[in-house]
Amino acid sequence: MLRVTGALMIAASIASCTLGGSDEPAPDGDARTDGLERFYDQDLAWEECADYATTTGESIIFRRASDAQCARLAVPLDYANPAGEVASVAVVRVAARGDAIGSLVFNPGGPGMSGLTGGLALSQGLADSRITERFDIVGFDPRGVGATQPAVDCYTEGGDADGDEAFEELGRLVPQLTEPETRAIVERCADGSGGMHALAQLGTRTTAKDMDVLRAVLGEEKLTFLGQSYGTRLGAVYAEEFPDRVRAMVLDGGIDPAQGKVERSLAAYEGFQVAFEAMAASCADQDDCPLGTDPAGWTAAFRAIVYPLREDPVPALDQELGPDEAIWAVSTGLRRPTAWPRIIDGLAEVRRGRGDELMQLVYDYGTRDADGTTPNALEAQVAISCMDEERLTPEEGAELREAGYERAPFLDPGVDVTRGVRDPCEHWPVEPDLGIPYAQDVDGLPATLVVSITGDPTTPHEGAVNLARTLGSALLTVEGDGHTVVGTGRSPCVDELAAAYLIDLTVPDDGATCTL
Repeated sequence: MLRVTGALMIAASIASCTLGGSDEPAPDGDARTDGLERFYDQDLAWEECADYATTTGESIIFRRASDAQCARLAVPLDYANPAGEVASVAVVRVAARGDAIGSLVFNPGGPGMSGLTGGLALSQGLADSRITERFDIVGFDPRGVGATQPAVDCYTEGGDADGDEAFEELGRLVPQLTEPETRAIVERCADGSGGMHALAQLGTRTTAKDMDVLRAVLGEEKLTFLGQSYGTRLGAVYAEEFPDRVRAMVLDGGIDPAQGKVERSLAAYEGFQVAFEAMAASCADQDDCPLGTDPAGWTAAFRAIVYPLREDPVPALDQELGPDEAIWAVSTGLRRPTAWPRIIDGLAEVRRGRGDELMQLVYDYGTRDADGTTPNALEAQVAISCMDEERLTPEEGAELREAGYERAPFLDPGVDVTRGVRDPCEHWPVEPDLGIPYAQDVDGLPATLVVSITGDPTTPHEGAVNLARTLGSALLTVEGDGHTVVGTGRSPCVDELAAAYLIDLTVPDDGATCTL
């Protein structure tokens, strides 16, 4: 059984409260802030971050981050009813090392990834950069994620709640869901996440509104933002909603705002096959490559290693490695070329009857702690996507699976992929509210910067080109492989150009490139 984060066993705390204050219209009469003054005018109470940890691993991270402060930002649970229930957004801040010119708000992607740990990682990755010298780094857990309340909780420890088995199925490489199971998923998520109405408030458009409240509370007239992967969607939606409130925006690993679920998924399938072949080519240069040296045989060699695991899984750390875990480990590792040697070693190890290295990749990139605790990333990803993505019929879902494996044959699990193809969101309480295409014909947006790696398997380069064209952004093309690059330490060239833009508002020249 594959559980993408190793286990889905975190119980999120749910908190609803009301916030006092005036409901008088905003002085400027801005319809986007009418009735929201008590939120825009609040003060954050910064404190140590220990109580914001949701896993043992986060506890360790926060204890080590002695320079970090955390706070809770009050926002309306439903912006259509600002006088109603209140949600609490968890925020982290690492102060600038020098003379600060403002806050750099960061989203690491997902959707579902923690902006608290992501913000800390970014501050460390840019420890010697002009960016951390001149900006406070500010991360936040978006709606439904991590320490933000209410957090999405669709899974209970012990597997005894209705809907747990159905949600577990979503962790499989090829989920097979019945109509009652998709109904059970939404009911279980609602029970653990503050109710059906709370599930309806998890979309990117709502989080963009939260981000504008955060901007104001941080004392920023205009937003300076860095978004990676899904964070580029969040940034683009913020730009659409509040173009006159953007100071600077770096969108790293851009998502094409005109592509729906089918087109974007197929592009990603193709990207992963390209990345697999690049990894296999690096393997072929080594002695005893488990995939061999013939490009025409790499996919077949991979299947010959992985497919037998369905009947005969191999021991792997504290459990067994089957084909789902193996394929997921490889596909996730392909996003980071630094992990390619581990993939190669792991495949060779499987041929010897062990799966420790590939299972460790599952744990590492699923952020599973040694004691089995995990963040709620998968649960939040499902719930947020239900509010963003169009929903497919079973027939459309089956066609997408078949077409996807044609484009990425190494991902084909070797089973019937057309059975039980139901959208897990089919019983969600409301329709998606993102709208695709989004961020079209945005007026009044200042110069922004899109950064894209040519060999990015997750958010292919062409999609980022289209994002830059749509927003009128400068485009920084990065020759190489991998998914996202700013602040990773992989490219001083990228970090220097990003710093010049964020600090001095100097965009790179047309056709600017860096090389990994």
